[in-house]
Amino acid sequence: MKLYRDHQEYLQEALKDPKEAALYLNAAVEENDPVLLVAALADVARAHGISRLAKKAALSRVGLHKIISKKGNPELKTFMSLVKASGLQLSFKAA
Repeated sequence: MKLYRDHQEYLQEALKDPKEAALYLNAAVEENDPVLLVAALADVARAHGISRLAKKAALSRVGLHKIISKKGNPELKTFMSLVKASGLQLSFKAA
């Protein structure tokens, strides 16, 4: 019997909640690292289900995998469609 839950398991469950996903992506944005932001978006995508999210964002499943890979570099339009498909919205605040 497992007495603990590993980090990935916890993260997958937590990021299904749009509020948690928004906090997670905001923390990634604050680091000012585009690679980290894409990695965080990949975590959110996995939590929501790659196939389901790809369909909502009008992307192929394979295309989404390429976009969120370590070498992925999504265009702003694609990034925005993934954010929207995840039930989130992008906003800005003064520094």
